[in-house]
Amino acid sequence: MARLRDVVFDCRHPASLARFWAAALDGYEVAPYDAEELARLRSLGFSGPEDDPSVLVEAETGPRIFFNSVPETKAVKNRVHLDLTGDDVERLVALGARVLAHPEDGLVVLADPEGNEFCLVTPRPSA
Repeated sequence: MARLRDVVFDCRHPASLARFWAAALDGYEVAPYDAEELARLRSLGFSGPEDDPSVLVEAETGPRIFFNSVPETKAVKNRVHLDLTGDDVERLVALGARVLAHPEDGLVVLADPEGNEFCLVTPRPSA
């Protein structure tokens, strides 16, 4: 039996994409940096969290999300994407997402600031 531990995004700027997803997802936040981690980053030649090549976003429950720096830009549609539930498209757009499509009622396809597609599924009202 396997359990989902992490979701990993390859991206150009991990710190900014991590901030987007931490703000977009309820209960998630960018993992704090302690003195030891800051010293480790400096020893590797990075000036601090903004230059960290691998940023962690976590919550008390649910999988962790890592954002890893890669040199290439996104070129094609994601092979895997996240489906979120909620109804606040405007808040996601204000955070930096772009609306790509409304393929059906209750479903919005968006892209995060680096172009990674994800869906927002609006819960159906209770009868």
